[in-house]
Amino acid sequence: MYAIGDKIVYGENGVCTVYEIAPLSMSGADKNKLYYHLRPLIGSGTYFTPVDSGAFMRPVISRREAEALIAAIPGIEPAICNDSRFNHVDAFYKELFKQHSCEALVAIVKGLRERVAGKKTRSSRAEATMRRAKDMLHGELAVALGIEVDAVESYIAERISKAGR
Repeated sequence: MYAIGDKIVYGENGVCTVYEIAPLSMSGADKNKLYYHLRPLIGSGTYFTPVDSGAFMRPVISRREAEALIAAIPGIEPAICNDSRFNHVDAFYKELFKQHSCEALVAIVKGLRERVAGKKTRSSRAEATMRRAKDMLHGELAVALGIEVDAVESYIAERISKAGR
Protein backbone atom coordinates (compact mmCIF):
# COMPACT_ATOMS: atom_id res chain seq x y z
CA MET A 1 0.00 0.00 0.00
CA TYR A 2 1.22 3.47 -0.82
CA ALA A 3 1.35 6.29 1.71
CA ILE A 4 0.29 9.92 1.58
CA GLY A 5 3.00 11.90 -0.18
CA ASP A 6 4.22 8.98 -2.30
CA LYS A 7 4.81 9.68 -5.97
CA ILE A 8 3.66 6.79 -8.14
CA VAL A 9 3.11 5.98 -11.79
CA TYR A 10 -0.63 5.48 -12.18
CA GLY A 11 -1.61 3.57 -15.29
CA GLU A 12 -1.17 5.61 -18.42
CA ASN A 13 -1.69 8.85 -16.50
CA GLY A 14 1.94 9.35 -15.54
CA VAL A 15 3.30 10.37 -12.18
CA CYS A 16 0.79 11.22 -9.49
CA THR A 17 1.09 12.16 -5.83
CA VAL A 18 -1.00 10.29 -3.28
CA TYR A 19 -2.52 13.17 -1.34
CA GLU A 20 -5.17 11.25 0.56
CA ILE A 21 -6.23 7.69 1.33
CA ALA A 22 -9.86 7.71 2.35
CA PRO A 23 -13.36 6.70 1.31
CA LEU A 24 -14.97 8.80 -1.40
CA SER A 25 -17.14 11.59 -0.11
CA MET A 26 -19.54 11.31 -3.05
CA SER A 27 -23.11 10.28 -2.54
CA GLY A 28 -23.67 6.59 -3.17
CA ALA A 29 -20.00 5.69 -2.61
CA ASP A 30 -19.18 2.84 -0.25
CA LYS A 31 -17.99 4.57 2.93
CA ASN A 32 -16.04 1.45 3.96
CA LYS A 33 -13.89 1.29 0.82
CA LEU A 34 -10.55 3.12 0.78
CA TYR A 35 -9.44 5.02 -2.28
CA TYR A 36 -6.18 6.63 -3.31
CA HIS A 37 -6.79 10.27 -4.11
CA LEU A 38 -4.16 11.13 -6.71
CA ARG A 39 -3.01 14.41 -8.21
CA PRO A 40 -1.09 14.26 -11.49
CA LEU A 41 2.34 15.87 -11.63
CA ILE A 42 1.59 17.16 -15.12
CA GLY A 43 -1.89 18.42 -15.84
CA SER A 44 -4.74 19.01 -13.47
CA GLY A 45 -7.59 17.18 -11.83
CA THR A 46 -7.79 14.30 -9.43
CA TYR A 47 -7.90 10.56 -9.91
CA PHE A 48 -9.62 8.22 -7.48
CA THR A 49 -8.83 4.52 -7.48
CA PRO A 50 -9.64 1.86 -4.89
CA VAL A 51 -6.63 0.85 -2.82
CA ASP A 52 -7.36 -2.77 -3.73
CA SER A 53 -8.07 -2.18 -7.42
CA GLY A 54 -6.31 -3.93 -10.25
CA ALA A 55 -5.26 -0.61 -11.77
CA PHE A 56 -1.59 -0.43 -12.68
CA MET A 57 0.46 1.47 -10.10
CA ARG A 58 4.16 1.36 -9.38
CA PRO A 59 6.74 3.47 -7.57
CA VAL A 60 8.69 6.02 -9.58
CA ILE A 61 12.08 4.70 -10.68
CA SER A 62 15.12 5.50 -8.55
CA ARG A 63 17.76 8.08 -9.40
CA ARG A 64 20.19 5.27 -10.27
CA GLU A 65 17.62 3.70 -12.62
CA ALA A 66 16.96 7.11 -14.20
CA GLU A 67 20.68 7.68 -14.82
CA ALA A 68 21.01 4.19 -16.32
CA LEU A 69 18.01 4.82 -18.57
CA ILE A 70 19.48 8.11 -19.81
CA ALA A 71 22.79 6.38 -20.55
CA ALA A 72 20.90 3.72 -22.52
CA ILE A 73 18.77 6.14 -24.60
CA PRO A 74 21.11 6.19 -27.64
CA GLY A 75 20.80 2.40 -27.92
CA ILE A 76 17.03 2.19 -27.51
CA GLU A 77 15.44 1.39 -30.84
CA PRO A 78 12.71 3.75 -32.02
CA ALA A 79 9.21 2.29 -32.08
CA ILE A 80 8.10 2.73 -35.67
CA CYS A 81 4.81 1.50 -37.04
CA ASN A 82 5.12 1.11 -40.79
CA ASP A 83 1.40 0.55 -41.24
CA SER A 84 -0.38 3.63 -42.56
CA ARG A 85 -3.85 2.65 -41.35
CA PHE A 86 -4.83 4.97 -38.52
CA ASN A 87 -6.38 2.31 -36.30
CA HIS A 88 -3.28 0.08 -36.61
CA VAL A 89 -0.90 2.93 -35.80
CA ASP A 90 -3.05 3.91 -32.83
CA ALA A 91 -3.17 0.31 -31.55
CA PHE A 92 0.60 -0.04 -31.98
CA TYR A 93 1.32 2.92 -29.70
CA LYS A 94 -1.41 2.00 -27.21
CA GLU A 95 0.29 -1.36 -26.67
CA LEU A 96 3.59 0.36 -25.98
CA PHE A 97 1.98 2.68 -23.42
CA LYS A 98 0.55 -0.39 -21.68
CA GLN A 99 4.09 -1.60 -20.96
CA HIS A 100 4.32 1.15 -18.32
CA SER A 101 8.06 1.42 -18.81
CA CYS A 102 10.37 4.34 -19.41
CA GLU A 103 12.13 2.38 -22.15
CA ALA A 104 8.84 2.05 -24.05
CA LEU A 105 8.24 5.80 -23.68
CA VAL A 106 11.72 6.54 -25.07
CA ALA A 107 11.02 4.20 -28.01
CA ILE A 108 7.70 5.97 -28.69
CA VAL A 109 9.29 9.44 -28.63
CA LYS A 110 12.19 8.38 -30.86
CA GLY A 111 9.89 6.60 -33.30
CA LEU A 112 7.43 9.44 -33.58
CA ARG A 113 10.21 11.99 -34.00
CA GLU A 114 11.39 10.00 -37.00
CA ARG A 115 7.84 9.62 -38.31
CA VAL A 116 7.05 13.33 -37.96
CA ALA A 117 10.43 14.41 -39.38
CA GLY A 118 9.99 12.17 -42.42
CA LYS A 119 6.61 13.57 -43.43
CA LYS A 120 5.86 16.74 -45.29
CA THR A 121 2.57 17.19 -43.47
CA ARG A 122 2.43 17.20 -39.71
CA SER A 123 0.16 14.74 -37.96
CA SER A 124 -1.57 16.26 -34.95
CA ARG A 125 -2.29 12.74 -33.68
CA ALA A 126 1.38 11.73 -33.85
CA GLU A 127 2.45 14.97 -32.19
CA ALA A 128 -0.14 14.51 -29.41
CA THR A 129 1.02 10.93 -28.81
CA MET A 130 4.65 12.04 -28.74
CA ARG A 131 3.82 14.88 -26.32
CA ARG A 132 1.98 12.44 -24.04
CA ALA A 133 4.93 10.02 -24.01
CA LYS A 134 7.37 12.87 -23.34
CA ASP A 135 5.21 14.22 -20.51
CA MET A 136 5.03 10.80 -18.87
CA LEU A 137 8.76 10.17 -19.32
CA HIS A 138 9.88 13.64 -18.26
CA GLY A 139 7.56 13.59 -15.26
CA GLU A 140 9.02 10.36 -13.97
CA LEU A 141 12.60 11.39 -14.66
CA ALA A 142 12.05 14.76 -12.96
CA VAL A 143 10.87 13.07 -9.78
CA ALA A 144 13.64 10.45 -9.89
CA LEU A 145 16.36 13.05 -10.49
CA GLY A 146 14.93 15.71 -8.19
CA ILE A 147 14.75 18.36 -10.93
CA GLU A 148 11.99 20.37 -12.58
CA VAL A 149 10.10 18.78 -15.47
CA ASP A 150 11.19 21.64 -17.76
CA ALA A 151 14.86 20.82 -17.07
CA VAL A 152 14.66 17.13 -18.03
CA GLU A 153 15.18 17.47 -21.78
CA SER A 154 18.34 19.56 -21.42
CA TYR A 155 19.58 17.23 -18.63
CA ILE A 156 19.20 14.24 -20.96
CA ALA A 157 20.91 16.06 -23.84
CA GLU A 158 23.82 17.10 -21.61
CA ARG A 159 24.32 13.58 -20.21
CA ILE A 160 24.21 11.97 -23.65
CA SER A 161 26.57 14.61 -25.04
CA LYS A 162 29.09 14.04 -22.22
CA ALA A 163 28.90 10.26 -22.70
CA GLY A 164 29.54 10.64 -26.43
CA ARG A 165 32.81 12.50 -25.98
